[in-house]
Amino acid sequence: MRMTNAQMYARVLAGDPEWNGRFFTGVLTTGIYCLPSCKARKPKLANVRFFPTCEAARDAGLRPCRKCHPDDFARGADPVLESIETLVAEIRTHPAAFADVAAIVRRSGFGSTRLFELFRQHYHATPAEILTRARAHLASAQLLASADGLASVAGGAGFESLSAFHDHFRRFHGLTPAAYRELPRTSSFTLTLPVGYPLAYLRRALSRDPHSITERLEGDRYVTAFRSPHGPALLRLRLRENEIEVAVENTSGVHAHRVVTGILGLEQDAAGFARLARKLGLSRLVAGRPELRLAQIPSVFDGVLWSIIGQQINLPFACLLRRRLIERTGTPVSDGLSAPPSPEAVAALEPADLLPLQFSRSKADYLITTARMIAGGRLDLVALPTLSATRAERTLLAIRGLGPWSVNYVMMRALGFADCVPLGDTGVTSGLQALLQLEQRPDVDATRRLMAVFSPYRSLATAHLWQFNQPAP
Repeated sequence: MRMTNAQMYARVLAGDPEWNGRFFTGVLTTGIYCLPSCKARKPKLANVRFFPTCEAARDAGLRPCRKCHPDDFARGADPVLESIETLVAEIRTHPAAFADVAAIVRRSGFGSTRLFELFRQHYHATPAEILTRARAHLASAQLLASADGLASVAGGAGFESLSAFHDHFRRFHGLTPAAYRELPRTSSFTLTLPVGYPLAYLRRALSRDPHSITERLEGDRYVTAFRSPHGPALLRLRLRENEIEVAVENTSGVHAHRVVTGILGLEQDAAGFARLARKLGLSRLVAGRPELRLAQIPSVFDGVLWSIIGQQINLPFACLLRRRLIERTGTPVSDGLSAPPSPEAVAALEPADLLPLQFSRSKADYLITTARMIAGGRLDLVALPTLSATRAERTLLAIRGLGPWSVNYVMMRALGFADCVPLGDTGVTSGLQALLQLEQRPDVDATRRLMAVFSPYRSLATAHLWQFNQPAP
């Protein structure tokens, strides 16, 4: 499609990554050419010339930007991203080798400011957060794999003291290290909630489909059927003011713990986002719920199903379609509940099978095609949460039928990335309109600009905006 200069300039001002590679932006005053999404200061239109290729820009005497690396993008390479991914892999494998953030900066070869920018861009976290998570996750693996004492486990993961080890471990896992070590031998455990955890909002999230056949909330008792690595399983929670009692059937305590901590959002930095909102003068966004978290979907495949089913339809109809799909392809467990389908079960369908269930032909095609990619090993859902946010986003955007809304929804709700915005989401745009007292709901470009101030917490900002126009539960 041929675009006018005005149309291309609008994409540049929006910093729209969807147009990377479709054209390149030359800035005549600096002699540099960039990708449309480049984070550098936006040039004036009078100083801009657009090019179809990097070669055309170089022939005009321009040189590639050192910030967005357009030549690397054009040939499918991304050495900066690859260097950050290599560094994060080292941190995750050997966190004790990095005494502090300064050691990470020295190892990276980048300046401190640039490294922080790259970590937030590609991993939605600071170097300190990546290091702390790596220590906690390595320690949890060592607790299960060895009989070493707690002091040895803490030191091996790089914690400077037992008290720091206990504090960080309980923050991420809701359990003491000793209690975590018992998970393989138990089918029940109790998680401690952070102070001020808004349990009423969790209840709202767990009961958004009152007719669900995969989950049910009755008073303070919640039960859900889900698909674990061991097959269909059942999870029972008792919601208390300061803790969650958990009982699990047909899967390990370790996997159940991972599912429940995801539902509770224990790894999310709710306090950090609340501080940012107050700093921006937007305390009303977090009023009454500063510890709000974004409940994670138990499986990545179920998150993908939700994202495709929910495209361009309202929530009640999306819930209806999902129930019908589960009735057709799910697995009955107990208590009248069924586990969501496996990729193989959906892959075995034909689009015509879903049309009588009120699926559109395109939605049915997207669901089945994606399921066949997963079942056939062409899309590795297990690896997705371990990738950089940039790599995960590129992987998902390459799938036919997954656009920016769907991809960001999966990244937020199923992969746990912290800095995503489901662009075009009506809950987000109506929340922004009310929060900022705008005359009309913002379009996609305006939403991208307005949400930028909440980085690197845009996933939590989305969660709060979804609640902003609703009465308190």
